[in-house]
Amino acid sequence: MLAAIGQLAAVFVGIPSLIYLAVQIREQTKERKLSAVNALTVQWGDLTKALHDSAEFSAIFLRGIQSFDDLDPVSKLRFSAFFNRFFKNFQAMYFSHCDGFLGDASWGEIERTMDDFIAYPGLQQWWQTRRHWHTEEFARVVDAIIAKGEQPKAYATYDLTSIVHRPRNE
Repeated sequence: MLAAIGQLAAVFVGIPSLIYLAVQIREQTKERKLSAVNALTVQWGDLTKALHDSAEFSAIFLRGIQSFDDLDPVSKLRFSAFFNRFFKNFQAMYFSHCDGFLGDASWGEIERTMDDFIAYPGLQQWWQTRRHWHTEEFARVVDAIIAKGEQPKAYATYDLTSIVHRPRNE
């Protein structure tokens, strides 16, 4: 009888401990998700800083989204380096969404941003040269966006004709 009472007491002591452990694990999971999203946000901010810190690079960016093929070699290198980081960031966000760290609303915002950029012919030209640098799963996501055939609109209100195209030989 004493053994049965002892076992019953162990159950009553053990259940609150299990509940406490479950609550702690859930809180740690929330903190990890928040930390992952914050890290991606910081990376995004660091990446876009190049656009507002350098008028020269901003001009390369605007020329490049119109036509990567028409950029001179140095501008191609700079444009490519920027968009490689840009797409690696998108890829990290995609997998964070797949793993449940990034919610549907946040992923929707990122996907709309990707749609806007990827609609530009220059970015599609660049993608063909660098698609193989990304996972096949993410490459299919980008390819599906391209297949939609959206019209470029991210900079539709900008006068992009004022950006002078430099010949490739410069």
